[in-house]
Amino acid sequence: MGVEGTVEYLSDMLSKATKSKKKKQLQTVALKVRMDCEGCARQMKRVLSSVKGRTVLFRTGVKLVDVDLKQLKVTVTGYMNPKKVLEAAQSTKKKVEPWPYVPYTLVAHPYISQAYDKKAPPNHVRSIPDTATINETVIEDQYTSMFSDEDPNGCSIM
Repeated sequence: MGVEGTVEYLSDMLSKATKSKKKKQLQTVALKVRMDCEGCARQMKRVLSSVKGRTVLFRTGVKLVDVDLKQLKVTVTGYMNPKKVLEAAQSTKKKVEPWPYVPYTLVAHPYISQAYDKKAPPNHVRSIPDTATINETVIEDQYTSMFSDEDPNGCSIM
């Protein structure tokens, strides 16, 4: 094979390794959009279908836009920047926010006040952080130790 062939082989291997790092994954962005009618759904689909995306080996932009009018959910799939999708959806002057709901089986406490939502689709609750269920604070701990029966000098009223 010779020295020239070896160098050529190694340069090809290195160039292929750098190209594989540039490949971007197919992304899915879910949005909650206030839509009233089929016209609003068509407008949202038209606007989001025209979003340009990253150039990845001749794959660019949005590949699929799925509009669920009943759940007020728009799902966009493709090789694009999620921020651009959100900006494009907001350009329609409709109320747009990232999809806030997850299946209730993924939430540790699905029936606490922060997670429960009457407007959520069936079997879904709002996504909440795990710290939302913590109720005690340092200040509350001080009050409980102040009125403790084990400390005779804890409270002068008793």
